[in-house]
Amino acid sequence: MRRFLPFSPWHLLLMPLALLFVLPLVQMVLTSFMSSAEINQFPPKLLPTSLHLEGYRALLTETPALRWFGNTVLVSAVSVLAHLVLCSMAGYGFARLKFAGRGVAFLVIIATVMIPIQLLMIPTYLMFARIGIVDTLAAAFVPWLASAFGIFLMRQFFLALPVELEEAARIDGCGTWRTFRSIVLPLARPALATLAVFTLLSSWNDLLWPLVAISDNRTFTLQVGLANFQGMRRTEWSQLMAGNVLATAPLILAFLFAQRKFIATMTFTGLKG
Repeated sequence: MRRFLPFSPWHLLLMPLALLFVLPLVQMVLTSFMSSAEINQFPPKLLPTSLHLEGYRALLTETPALRWFGNTVLVSAVSVLAHLVLCSMAGYGFARLKFAGRGVAFLVIIATVMIPIQLLMIPTYLMFARIGIVDTLAAAFVPWLASAFGIFLMRQFFLALPVELEEAARIDGCGTWRTFRSIVLPLARPALATLAVFTLLSSWNDLLWPLVAISDNRTFTLQVGLANFQGMRRTEWSQLMAGNVLATAPLILAFLFAQRKFIATMTFTGLKG
């Protein structure tokens, strides 16, 4: 069958599945261009009769959506940069450096993945209240400075790299830090790109913790701000869909930019460890 098709036979199964997942996204974009009357019409309409921008206009003029967007960009940027620095250093240490208790420490870090986030909210809130960062943007990005998943991902990638490259660098006189910075990190670009995308997705879409830690409208992230459009008695669907488009577009662009890196990273991390 492969000789008669210009693509893999698996695409015959994957294309309908991909279409199934894309339809809600397309419907969200189309709904953002509908008027409130069309959105609330029954039976619901799939296509707008004309392009209405009242949802985007109300979002940008009646709410501080751009400020929320800027807050989210700042939180996500700090989270991504901190993850790339701290998780790569910790992952390299667990992969290459020999020290007492290395295996136990790594198991303890990985075990924290099994702790539900709900159990950590109250002690984290009390700790943040004591140091005075509740209701600030710092409360939103401090929990995202590093993660057990990021350390695990980088460790697995470093374990898959040939150790002979580092030994050759040491023979040439490179120390541990210079070997890590000049030899290992350039080779780890696929893993770093993958970690950046995963961190961006998680920090950008984080709603539960910012909803608890932030109450000032000026320091809302985009997800917290959009949650305020939904109420018991009325939901501003046009503004909500326009806000969802604003929140989703950067993530789609980030994924399209880094999608090739995923394959390289998963190939390396599955070889060893």
